[in-house]
Amino acid sequence: MTGATGFLGRRLTSALAVAGWRVRVLVRKPADATWTDPRPEVIAGDLGDRSALERLVSGAQVVIHGAGLIKARDRAAFFAANAKGAEHLAAVAGEGDGRMILVSSLAARSPELSDYAASKRAGEMAALAVLGDRLMVVRPPAIYGPGDRETLGLFKLAAASPVVPMPDDPATRLALTYVDDVAAHLVEAVGAGWAPGVFALGGARPEGYGWREIFTEAAVAMGRAPALAPIPPWVIRAAASVSETAGSLRGSPAIFNRGKARELLHRDWSVTDGELPPEPRGPWLDLPTGFARTVAWYRSAGWLT
Repeated sequence: MTGATGFLGRRLTSALAVAGWRVRVLVRKPADATWTDPRPEVIAGDLGDRSALERLVSGAQVVIHGAGLIKARDRAAFFAANAKGAEHLAAVAGEGDGRMILVSSLAARSPELSDYAASKRAGEMAALAVLGDRLMVVRPPAIYGPGDRETLGLFKLAAASPVVPMPDDPATRLALTYVDDVAAHLVEAVGAGWAPGVFALGGARPEGYGWREIFTEAAVAMGRAPALAPIPPWVIRAAASVSETAGSLRGSPAIFNRGKARELLHRDWSVTDGELPPEPRGPWLDLPTGFARTVAWYRSAGWLT
């Protein structure tokens, strides 16, 4: 497995071990391998290290590729990590007899929106070209839950002011998934739930949520009831440009850039029945319960007061 030290990866590694799988993970920095019992077998290396990849996949029944960048300095950096990384791992995995699960993103459905989305689609295509019907691509939508630093900002915003800004398009629909539900689905996909092809996960409501409902539920989870103030798209685009420029000046890529703004303003992040796996796992955690559990974890970890 790659990506084991990330937000989803840590939850998935534990879920696989609990399910009885012997887990081997690729880790760039061994100091990041902080699991307690059950501890996976750790291979030091990265996606450009063929020797490490060979040790990683040796004898494996299933290879799970979950590593990737969600922010990068430019398009080339996104493609080097998300497209070339998937291609390198698929090439090595293809020399054995096992199958591969590529954890992609729903953003890959719309590669024209951002360099990130384009790189995720390119990674899917590269792996598919090598592995064919030995590949299962899973596209989660936005994932939230314990340990997620990206969604943390939504809850901080909901608690920070009596008036909270939100995107201004009531037609937008976003599917959301709780991290442990995604991990549970992937555990099933490793075994009897595996199927070749490209599938999306829809969570409790594949048709998605509107911005107002998402922000309202975040506020409720924080015990707040702020007024919601819709902001026009041009403000979001302008803020993204400022953030991207500031990141360039700092020499550190900003996750909120112009591509991310286009993703944010895209209306359709819902999931259709035809995109779901043949036997979609259920039930999925509903949004109010998932947000409440997430906030409880943030507070226990000291990330929220």
